Amino acid sequence: MNTRKTLLIALFTGLIIVGTFIKVPLPPVPISLQTFFVILAALIGGLQIGMFSIVIYLLLGIIGLPVFTSGGGIAALIGPTGGFLIGMLFAVVVAGIFSDRVKAADNRKKHIIFCLIGGIIATIVIYAIGVPWLKSSLDMSWTQALAAGMYPFLIGDTIKLIVALIITYNFKERFDFLLTKEIDE
Repeated sequence: MNTRKTLLIALFTGLIIVGTFIKVPLPPVPISLQTFFVILAALIGGLQIGMFSIVIYLLLGIIGLPVFTSGGGIAALIGPTGGFLIGMLFAVVVAGIFSDRVKAADNRKKHIIFCLIGGIIATIVIYAIGVPWLKSSLDMSWTQALAAGMYPFLIGDTIKLIVALIITYNFKERFDFLLTKEIDE
């Protein structure tokens, strides 16, 4: 791993943490920019950078740093919103694989279509893990769990995905160039 990749991982980890604190406190699951930066890390950085970013973020939370919307520590990870956090790990894998499938420099339109598909599936993965976890941990009905953990987020997640795609379309080639360019001495 080179210095540039390490810096991008640190950047995206930091952005995910910042996104956690930009939130609307909607109980039991707040609306935040956390998922935006998770998906953006995978779309721009690909599987490797996205995966390292979310793993470091989760490890920081597990050791007790208050980087989750509900604080920090293992209790926050296994609490009602823990499924969404775990879902983000799998979402990065999906979005990263789709992003890495076609290089932006080779075909920007095909790349953004793959990123769109990956972003949609990644968002579904977060809901598919987070909503049942929420239902189980708070002993809710499916109607209550969907109303608390999915429906209020659909419009916002759609907007976040569109913005992530616009940023990816405009900057992916630059990031790829930065990561592959030889360092002049």
